[in-house]
Amino acid sequence: MKKIVRKTLLYKTGVEYGDYTINHVLGCSHGCHYPCYAFVMKKRFGIVKNYDEWCEPKIVSNAMELLRHEVPRLKENINSVFLSFTTDPFMFGYQEVSDLSLEIIRYLNEHGIHCEILTKGILPTDLGTTSKDNSFGITVISLNQEYLDLVEPGAAPVVERILALKRLHNLGFKTWVSIEPYPTPNLIKQNILDVLNSISFVDKIIFGRQNYNRKVSEYKEFKCFYNEMAYEVEKYCEANSIECHIKNKTKSI
Repeated sequence: MKKIVRKTLLYKTGVEYGDYTINHVLGCSHGCHYPCYAFVMKKRFGIVKNYDEWCEPKIVSNAMELLRHEVPRLKENINSVFLSFTTDPFMFGYQEVSDLSLEIIRYLNEHGIHCEILTKGILPTDLGTTSKDNSFGITVISLNQEYLDLVEPGAAPVVERILALKRLHNLGFKTWVSIEPYPTPNLIKQNILDVLNSISFVDKIIFGRQNYNRKVSEYKEFKCFYNEMAYEVEKYCEANSIECHIKNKTKSI
C-alpha cells in the first residue's frame, strides 16, 4: 500500500452518535456510489483528485506514533473512539489496514478506551480477543448482492459481513448494524423486514435515509417512504428489545 504521514490522528467528531474518531487511512477501496459523502468532501477540498485515486487507499504510516503521543494527553476527555467515519477499518482485501486497525484497538483498550467499529468488510476473528467493552457494527442496506455490487462494488459480500458479526455476538460482544443509506423503491424494491430479520440478533440498529442522490428526490413519495421505514424499524426494535437510533433528518414532519 501507498503511505502518507499525518500530523494528528485523534479528533472530536461532530457526528451525532460519535465521540472521538480515528481515520488512519486516506481513501477506501469499497468505492461506494451512493455517492460516498467522505469522497465528495475529500474531492471538494482537493485532498483527492478523483474516484480512482480515492479507491486506492493510502495508510497513515505514523499512526501508532501519533496515537502514543495523543492518547496520554486526551484520554481523560475520551469516552470512546469510533473507527472510522471517512474510511473503513477492515477494508475488504486489505490485510495491512486490518492489522493496523487491530493494533490501534488493542492500544486504546490497554489505556481504558473502548472502541466503536463500523465496516463493510469482514470483522476478523482476532477481535474476539479484544476488550468486551468494544462494540462492533456493519453496514447492511440490502440483502440483494446484485444491487450491492453496483453501489458498494469493493465491499465484502453482505452474507459474509453478517456471519462475521454473528460470531462476535456469540462471543458476548455488543453488536450493531447501520442501515444507512437506505435506498428508495425506485433504486431497488425490497422489504425492510427481510433486512431486519437477517440481523435480529444485534443489540442496536441505526437507520438513515439516502442523501446527495437526485434519484431519491425523484421518487415523489420519498418523505413518506422514509417516515414509514423509520416507523417499521422503531416498531421492530421495540418488539425485539433492540436499541434504536433514527438518524437526524431521516423523518419528515
